[in-house]
Amino acid sequence: MNQKLNNIFKGDKVIWMVFFFLCLISIIEVYSASSRLTFKGGDYISPIIKHTSILFLGFCCMVVVLQIKCKYFKIVTPFMLIISILLLLWALVAGHSEGDASRWVGFLGLKFQPSEIAKGTLVLATAQILSAMQTQDGADPQAFKYILAVSGCIIPLILLENFSTAMLLNSVIFFMMLIGRVPKEQLGKLLGVVAILGVVFFSVIMMSARVEDKSDNQQLTEQTDEATKKEELSALGKVFHRFGTWKNRILTFVDNKEIPPEKRDLNGRGAQTTYANIAIASANYVGKGPGNSEIRDSLYLAFSDFIYAIIIEEMGLIGAAFVALLYIILLFRTGRIANRCANNFPAFLAMGLALLLTTQALFNMCVAVGLAPVTGQPLPLISRGGTSSVINCIYLGVILSISRSAKKRENNGEELVEAKLLQT
Repeated sequence: MNQKLNNIFKGDKVIWMVFFFLCLISIIEVYSASSRLTFKGGDYISPIIKHTSILFLGFCCMVVVLQIKCKYFKIVTPFMLIISILLLLWALVAGHSEGDASRWVGFLGLKFQPSEIAKGTLVLATAQILSAMQTQDGADPQAFKYILAVSGCIIPLILLENFSTAMLLNSVIFFMMLIGRVPKEQLGKLLGVVAILGVVFFSVIMMSARVEDKSDNQQLTEQTDEATKKEELSALGKVFHRFGTWKNRILTFVDNKEIPPEKRDLNGRGAQTTYANIAIASANYVGKGPGNSEIRDSLYLAFSDFIYAIIIEEMGLIGAAFVALLYIILLFRTGRIANRCANNFPAFLAMGLALLLTTQALFNMCVAVGLAPVTGQPLPLISRGGTSSVINCIYLGVILSISRSAKKRENNGEELVEAKLLQT
């Protein structure tokens, strides 16, 4: 029995523990936060059964992926790049819309987000470039150009429909280049160019887009209506149709004046943030207990974008800190695995995927507590989702696969040292 379990749960045991804790918290909190879905469908058990099934599917994919040797991840890189670019173009041209963003494509009855696949693909390609062009003094300067070229084929296609995902992916690739010892002069110039482009982009959004002071639910409804008319827009209109949404989120985040409770507009712009603040403020160290949230019925997407606010309300500051600690453990444990790798490619790949998960988690938490503008970033492995949950499990499967080979190399090295000592 133990042998069978060991055959399934291969790889780093700490990462397995983090995974199961995140899944357990996810099942409890998604069930609690899905009151809108249960009320709409009239079935209290179907949403959580679907979510649990998706997590189980992700678990199965993770078990399969961790069996794959790291060298095969290199082989699929060019194919994954081509597939990712084609899927992103498909999503832009003929994708399914949710809100006012075309992020989904349908295939054989399944609906998924190509950006989730593209994120891992770009990390995979960046790891391969950095590892192939390492020298004694760091990465070859040409590696920077190759990484920019590959990123330029993927990130702009994500940016048009999902600005926050593109920015998070930019950050992860930058950190990977920093870890990969890309020349600091090149990274400094990149930061300068990005800062200038950011100011220009921000200015264009604030000057061109028009925003009305409407409730979050009204805006989401109107965005859905606009999405059905998107095919009638000009080519230029299709590119800039999300500027209004972005401007609204920026204005809501910037307009953070302290408003007395009796004067707060719980149906106006920024209602999501207001309800999230109420949920957090009403919590204490231990929270109200699982299933006892009072804000979940009013907080739109409580089971996804704002699930961390529900976690704080129900599990208190202790539970919220525990969730944050799980992601920190994941990052540092992956760093330890990368440090044991004999080759550069698995080390860079493991760190890139861990950064992808933890950076997204950090941003989701910042949104929930009001430290960042509202975006559509779910909390990895906790928020209710389809594509994102399965793909995140695959990312963990890759890290576990790398941990297996890294541990084997470490053990082989220890045996070699012991053998030499015995010979002497």
